[in-house]
Amino acid sequence: MRLDRRALLAGLSALPLATAARAEAPAQGRLVEHPAMPSAHVQPRDVTVWLPPGYDEDPGRRWPVLYMHDGQNLFDASRAPYGAEWGVDEQVARLAATGQIRTPIVVGIGNTPLRLREYVPADLIRALPDDMRADVQAIYGGQPLSDGYLRFLVEDLKPFIDRTYRTHPEPDDTATMGSSMGGLISLYALMKHPGVFGAAGCVSTHWPIRIEQLTDPAALAAWRDRLTEAWTGVVREGLPPPGRHRLYFDRGDETLDAFYAEFQTRIDDTIRAAGWAPDRFRSLVFPGAEHNEASWNARLDAPLTFLLPPLPR
Repeated sequence: MRLDRRALLAGLSALPLATAARAEAPAQGRLVEHPAMPSAHVQPRDVTVWLPPGYDEDPGRRWPVLYMHDGQNLFDASRAPYGAEWGVDEQVARLAATGQIRTPIVVGIGNTPLRLREYVPADLIRALPDDMRADVQAIYGGQPLSDGYLRFLVEDLKPFIDRTYRTHPEPDDTATMGSSMGGLISLYALMKHPGVFGAAGCVSTHWPIRIEQLTDPAALAAWRDRLTEAWTGVVREGLPPPGRHRLYFDRGDETLDAFYAEFQTRIDDTIRAAGWAPDRFRSLVFPGAEHNEASWNARLDAPLTFLLPPLPR
C-alpha cells in the first residue's frame, strides 16, 4: 500500500473525509434546525435534531437520544463539506422499522473552525510527557477546548433537548457517537460524564499521527510508544467501572484508518483488562474500509445495534 501521507493529513481539520455522494434514500422522520445555539463555554454552533417516524403521531411516547458530532455530515449531502453524508436518518429509520434498535432522537451537533481543539481530549494532552506536549498540541492547532465543549453538551444542549423534546433523559437512554476526531470526543464524553452518557460509539477514531516522523519508522515507533503509554493510562483511570455502560470502537484498514491498528489494539487491550466484557465493549475491524462517510454508512448497523439494543420483551 502506497499512501501520500502528507496529502492524507493535510485535510485533517476538515475531517471526516468523504467520497462521492451516494444515491439518496427517501428521507424519513423530520429535521428541526436550531441555528447558532449559544453557549458560555464554546462558540455558537448549529444543531439539527432528527425526530424519528412516529414521534408526532404518539404524543405519549418518550425516546432515547443519540448525540452525534460533526452534525453537518449526518443527514443532508448538500450541507456536508465534501458532498457526502452518513445517511443517519435513513439507517436509523430502517433499523427501527425492523426492531433491531431502540429508536432514538438524533441530535447532530455542528462543528466549527475550532473542531480539532474542541474534539481532542484535554486529559490526554495533560498526561503527555513535558517534552511531547507542545508537539502534540501543535497537531491540533493549540490548547484543547474539549472540556468546554463537553460542558456545552452537558450543561446547555442536553437540558435544552430534554426540555424541548420528549426524551428519556437517563444515562441508559443517552448515547454519543462520532467518527475520526468525533470518535475521540465520544470516548472522552463517556469518561468525563458517565452519569450523563451511558454509551459511546467511536468510529474510525483518529489517534494522533506526527507528520514529520512518518518517513522514519524507528522515530515514529518510539514517539508513538511513549504517547500510547500515556494515553492508555488516562483511559485506564478515566473509564467508568465495567458493567453498566457500552463502548464501541471500529476502524477500517485503508487511507487514514491504516495508521490506527497499533494504537487501537493497545487501547482495546487496556479496556478489556479493566474488566469490560464483550456484551459491553466491542472493537471491530472492517477490511477494505476507508476513512469516509461512505464506509461509515456501510457499517452503521454495527454501532447502532450495539449502542441501542432493543429492550428485552
